[in-house]
Amino acid sequence: MPEVEWERLVNESERESGANWKRWGPYLAERQWGTVRESTADGDPWLNFTHEGATWRTYRWGEDGLLGISDRQCRLCFSLTLWNGKDPILKERLFGLTGPEGNHGEDVK
Repeated sequence: MPEVEWERLVNESERESGANWKRWGPYLAERQWGTVRESTADGDPWLNFTHEGATWRTYRWGEDGLLGISDRQCRLCFSLTLWNGKDPILKERLFGLTGPEGNHGEDVK
């Protein structure tokens, strides 16, 4: 093993034994609506689960959010929420186009 790589591994193990620097990180997904989790009986979640529907859905497994951070196990999650003062909902998710709506498949606007 090259000496530089060996030193990197030693330094990493020393960091892990001290402060738990991996405890917090960007472990939240930016977007989770319209995924296979929302699969429906007809097998087309893209047409049956819209962005508006995601506003009213409570996600039991997984979290999503803009510029989010969480602990490693996603037990405590923090995320940015935006509001322009006009829209009826807070913006806590990215607006996206489904596979059939986008020019090249799924897309975020």
